[in-house]
Amino acid sequence: MSKTETETHDLGEAGAQLSTAPKEETAVGGPTLGVVGWIRWFWRQLTSMRVALILLFLLSLGAIPGSLIPQTSADELKVQTFKNAHETLTPIYEKLQLFDVYSSVWFSAIYILLFVSLIGCIVPRSWQFVGQLRGRPPGAPGRLTRLPAYTTWRTAAEPEQVREAALALLKGRRFRAHTIKDAVAAEKGYLREAGNLLFHIALIVMLVAFAWGQLFKSEGGKLIIEGDGFSNTLTQYDDFKSGSLYSTDDLAPFSFQLDSFTGTYEKNGPQRGTPRTFEAAVTYAEGGGADKKAVIRVNEPLKVGGSKVYLISHGYAPVVTVKDGRGKVVFHGAVPLLPFDNNITSTGAIKVMDGYRDKNGKKEQLGFQAFFVPTFAGAGKGDMFSQFPALDFPVIALTGFHGDLRVDSGLPQNVYQLDKSKMTQFKDKDGNKLAQRMLPGETMTLPDGAGSITFEKDIKEWASFQVSQQPGNGLALAGAIAAIAGLSGSLFIQRRRVWVRAVRGEDGVTVVEMAGLGRSESARLPEELADLAVRLHAQAPTAPEPAEDDPADTPAGDTADTPADDPAATPAGHLADNPAGHPANDPADNPADDTTDLAEDPADDPAEAEAEGAEK
Repeated sequence: MSKTETETHDLGEAGAQLSTAPKEETAVGGPTLGVVGWIRWFWRQLTSMRVALILLFLLSLGAIPGSLIPQTSADELKVQTFKNAHETLTPIYEKLQLFDVYSSVWFSAIYILLFVSLIGCIVPRSWQFVGQLRGRPPGAPGRLTRLPAYTTWRTAAEPEQVREAALALLKGRRFRAHTIKDAVAAEKGYLREAGNLLFHIALIVMLVAFAWGQLFKSEGGKLIIEGDGFSNTLTQYDDFKSGSLYSTDDLAPFSFQLDSFTGTYEKNGPQRGTPRTFEAAVTYAEGGGADKKAVIRVNEPLKVGGSKVYLISHGYAPVVTVKDGRGKVVFHGAVPLLPFDNNITSTGAIKVMDGYRDKNGKKEQLGFQAFFVPTFAGAGKGDMFSQFPALDFPVIALTGFHGDLRVDSGLPQNVYQLDKSKMTQFKDKDGNKLAQRMLPGETMTLPDGAGSITFEKDIKEWASFQVSQQPGNGLALAGAIAAIAGLSGSLFIQRRRVWVRAVRGEDGVTVVEMAGLGRSESARLPEELADLAVRLHAQAPTAPEPAEDDPADTPAGDTADTPADDPAATPAGHLADNPAGHPANDPADNPADDTTDLAEDPADDPAEAEAEGAEK
């Protein structure tokens, strides 16, 4: 042990305080929250307004990729096209579930947390608001002079008469008012909080409607050619999607037939080709009932039971007849072709799957690649194109193939495309690939006695329909309307309090004081208080001022009192706007009397709390 350490040890406690040797500090453990404490802390954070706004912002951000990136629930074909064009991004998007945003885990988590947060915010505030409705406006503060809007005058009326007149006036202005001690307390604008609660409840309603619609919705598409019909069964749909809780037993029993489609287009001007008439005439029956006629237009769906039938698109279905080498008709019908531009230039496939035999009697399948224009405008870069969507000059171009269409392979196949992997294209006598443009009524003869195909003069139209059930739409609309109404009330209704105090002064004259306090930003509070004061003043006018003493009769050194010295002697009708936080005008007021008589905490009124802080 060194000499310094020995001396320090000998000095005892005093030496220990002088020592520079490092000390071993004993860690003092603080209180731990525990499981219940952490749950309460998490609940308080989740139900705070800050977290609710953050979740609402995250929900808005999460909806952005759902609008920009093709969604599987909306169009699987577009999703597949996007995947084929973006091979690098596709694996990343799939891991982030960006092709199914609205059913993804992360979007559902934000959605559920926001739902719980809103409920946690609304329930306690609703009970608090009910308590406010059952309560009464708080009594007048000790000093009304410190409130933002203030006025006073002296009147010959009795204090009881002034208070009764003030009470009747305020109730006539739809204030909740009552008399407490020497003042009348009134409050107005409770609908502001009601609007705030309505807005938040409406958000919950819209969230519920959105979830309900996603879980129980159904949506299917069907392409129908003029003269054909549809029955609302699962096997009749071209494509069908539904929510996770939807049952196909819930499909509404109805059927309809497309009688005709009518489409007219603007012929001249900058809007040439724009549809003017776009409607489908149908005959429908519900649940085996009598047939009814209806016309379906864009944004004017047919409502049958709980389903709506929307008109989505339309195109042309040329009628063709295919014969084999012996002249036997092996195919006759309208073939729908898909348009790919605004002038309904269309493409598709004609497939003869059964009944055809070649010149040797061997069973074979035929396929024709079809390219159709309703108004022929010539060839551009080797392909035809249409210059108008109406059937003014229809032309079809066909390319023939024979072999195996691969329709029996068990793999799904696009009805508008040919699988040419097992097909051979027909060739003419010169060895060139067989392809021909045809007008209505013309026939293309297949080489080597393989038969023929005729483009009939009858060209039909088809319409594509979407049959959907959205059970939450009405609820969502009601929630949106309620949200707008609640937000309007929350923004434009101002909650404010008014007090009228009437007491007898030392000289026997009644002193009337009026003051107002806005529970929120209210620029019109001074004007409203002034209007109330003018009406009350008409019932309790200013008392006449006493005659001034003759200066000659005033003793030397005795200064005459003037009305300006007495704040209560404000001239009749003079309304003074007092800034918030202004100190008391009467120095005789006892600070001990400055305790507020409000039934609520001073922090409930920011202007009062600020004024009280400045006073102290």
